[in-house]
Amino acid sequence: VGPSSRGPVLYIASLALGGCIRSEPVSYGITEDTGGHIRYILGEMTALSLRDDVTKAEIITRLFDDRALGAIHNCPEEHVNEKLTIRRIDSGDRRYLAKEDLYADRDAFTRSLIVDLLMRGRRPDVIHAHFADAAAVAAEVEKALGIPFIYTPHSLGRDKLATLEEQAPASLLARIDEEQRAICGARLVVGSSRDECERQLTAYSGASSDKIRRIRPGVEKTEISQADRDAAYTLIEPFLRDPSKPLVLAIARPVRKKNIAGVIKAFAMSPSLSDRANLVVLAGQRHDLDRGEPEQVEILRDMVGCIDRYGLYGKVAYPKTHDRNIVSALYTIAAESGGIFVNPAFVEPYGLTVVEAAAAGLPVVATQVGGPYDIVGELKHGLLVDPHDIPAIGGAMLRLIVDRDLHAACAKAGRLGARSHSWERYADELMSVLRTITRPKPRRIAPNVPIRHLLVSDIDNTLTGCTKSARRFTRFLERRSEYGFAVATGRSIAEAQRLIREWQLPTPLAWITSVGTEIYMTRDEALSRDEEFSELIEADWDGEAVVAAIQDICGLTPQAPYEQRDFKRSYFMESYQVAAEVELRLADAGINARVIVSHGNLLDVVPRLAGKGAAMRHLARKLGIPRQNVYAAGDSGNDSDMLIACHNPILVGNHASEVAHLRNETRMYVSRRHHAAGTLEGLIMQTRRRRGQSGKSPATIFKAGVRA
Repeated sequence: VGPSSRGPVLYIASLALGGCIRSEPVSYGITEDTGGHIRYILGEMTALSLRDDVTKAEIITRLFDDRALGAIHNCPEEHVNEKLTIRRIDSGDRRYLAKEDLYADRDAFTRSLIVDLLMRGRRPDVIHAHFADAAAVAAEVEKALGIPFIYTPHSLGRDKLATLEEQAPASLLARIDEEQRAICGARLVVGSSRDECERQLTAYSGASSDKIRRIRPGVEKTEISQADRDAAYTLIEPFLRDPSKPLVLAIARPVRKKNIAGVIKAFAMSPSLSDRANLVVLAGQRHDLDRGEPEQVEILRDMVGCIDRYGLYGKVAYPKTHDRNIVSALYTIAAESGGIFVNPAFVEPYGLTVVEAAAAGLPVVATQVGGPYDIVGELKHGLLVDPHDIPAIGGAMLRLIVDRDLHAACAKAGRLGARSHSWERYADELMSVLRTITRPKPRRIAPNVPIRHLLVSDIDNTLTGCTKSARRFTRFLERRSEYGFAVATGRSIAEAQRLIREWQLPTPLAWITSVGTEIYMTRDEALSRDEEFSELIEADWDGEAVVAAIQDICGLTPQAPYEQRDFKRSYFMESYQVAAEVELRLADAGINARVIVSHGNLLDVVPRLAGKGAAMRHLARKLGIPRQNVYAAGDSGNDSDMLIACHNPILVGNHASEVAHLRNETRMYVSRRHHAAGTLEGLIMQTRRRRGQSGKSPATIFKAGVRA
């Protein structure tokens, strides 16, 4: 999908109430609420405005008059480019209002916005609400004008509640209630990380899997000029005794959850680190330590107090102001110096700075709480730490500074991995999501061709890996409606949906997820879980007993909390010997469960009656497809039981060595082609084998089958 993708031409609006929203240059950190969500909105809407299938992109926010924050915020309209406008709504209260004060102005703002929309010749087709307060406004707009809205939370109150030691304030409890209403009221909820989509959001009732979509934000590709480099050096050098040392870079708004003091303490309490490196802290914008919002003042004073207490003058730079170009230059300078980036926030919903560091080739030390767990896990460009463990933060920073091989490997992995994080790709995925709520339901002219065959396929490396063959696979299934299509993956339902969108694969009629422990059916573009299958496999399952039996095995590490599903316990393993030990422990404990190993380092324990093979057979029975008409395609260990159980198994050409022994199975077709092309080749060849058709070369048959 590109800028001229098929579908309706849309007018899209983003709505956000808090912070100083303007076109670049934005003074990030000038207020507590002027943070990453503004960079997100500008990146999102700029990318959308450059597409042929978007007629207009608009950012809607509050109008306020505060000269200290910039006269632009008192302008009703600001034109960013030919199709992108920032529209500021005058509620009658022209003060800048912090997040906690916005509630009093919301009714007036909502009324003014509805009036403004009523006066337009064309109204937005959809509103993207950022934070729950904007979602509440969007819900009222939908009631009045029928404009649907989607919701991105950015930061959720339940996680903040979990970090509090004292009793939760009434304002936070009210915010959580409002987030609950936003999730229930929105047509779709867009999150950035797996943690946000699969742990944070699902803690709220009404956050069903068919409503949540994960779309990764992008990073801007910026050219660093010599002037920007010079400005960055000029900004930090006056603070530093020896500017030639590697830079430890930290960028965060001055709010408590960002743990700025934790960075400084970790740096100070590791003499080896503070002797080898310099620390640069960009903590928002400040005039002095007495001006600003209360929390901002408190954090900045604590920052300076820590520097003074530990005697870090000459080793820490903490400039008052900075702009976007200087930040980009500092990422690059830190990388070239052999330095690192650090983000030890107590909770980080996503962590856009962690991706920006990756794009610059800057290794990271990041919090293990929230989005960075996903980002670092995917990009492999740094180390994760407990944000409350100050010695661990310092130790991780020192390790990356000292171990040059590790530093180089992380820098290379970050640069390569960050290429997939672009705003253009984000816009592609968002548009595919928006079409599901803006396009009219198609009127059926002719009855559907009945499904006579069922293809059940793994996703990773079986369908993904080659864009051209994925498109060919999709076109084939679009033309051949007698083939029903289902996926069987080790991933969660949210991640499976994301991959299907990213690779523009056909929407499956069924989803077998979490290594064959969950089945979801697609009906009228909504998902419903197959509770019959869940009841079948839970009969003798005790997940807590599984954990207790194997938790102390050396070389076995639990995967993220969101990977631990109702009927699955997931681990990283160091060797196949670990898997043998797990099976022995479970047998000794009298636990009748299956151990599934894949990709050489992943281990899942699932109920005895679960697995991709069992789920495939259950699905075929449910759909009334005879076993001889079922095809299965895979490439790795967690596909083994499905391939063995299937009458028409397909092993793609790029299969892993752990399933190479399956090549000798009687009915197995081993494709010459890789990825989706290999799956399609196997489907065509297995169909011909079943019909007794032969005599032509596989290449000739494949080409003819694709054209048919």
